[in-house]
Amino acid sequence: MTTSTHRTQIAPEIVDKGGDHEADRVAIAAIVKDVEDGFNGNDAGLLVEHFAENGYTVNAFGGVLTGRGAMAETNAALLAGPLREETARYELDHVEFLRPDVAVARKLAWATDADGTPRSERHSMIATYVLVKEGDRWWVTARQNTTVPEA
Repeated sequence: MTTSTHRTQIAPEIVDKGGDHEADRVAIAAIVKDVEDGFNGNDAGLLVEHFAENGYTVNAFGGVLTGRGAMAETNAALLAGPLREETARYELDHVEFLRPDVAVARKLAWATDADGTPRSERHSMIATYVLVKEGDRWWVTARQNTTVPEA
């Protein structure tokens, strides 16, 4: 048996314990709504509107796109092609403020029919966003999408 020689350290709880973040939550929910509207409206520009220039995303298949330009170009091709008829509903499920200007958010997504009716009761995708506040605006610096297997 191997014994670690590293000293055990108590891990800190990293959370911003000060201030009222209600306005920040509203702003982050508006970002998620813009992403939903961009997807449903086949608007690649709106999909990346809130990404930092050097932001990146990992899609549900593990592909990585770095930079707004690459994301916009790929999104435009997908929205004009295989995702053209797809629609979804997004819900901001949780936001954790790590610092006053750093947040991690969780979004649930449901594939929907054209009229907005979810195709299943369970969400079909979950996304994690890392957001940073610059001035009075929140920017997405990273997003990870994960497909949720059907039950």
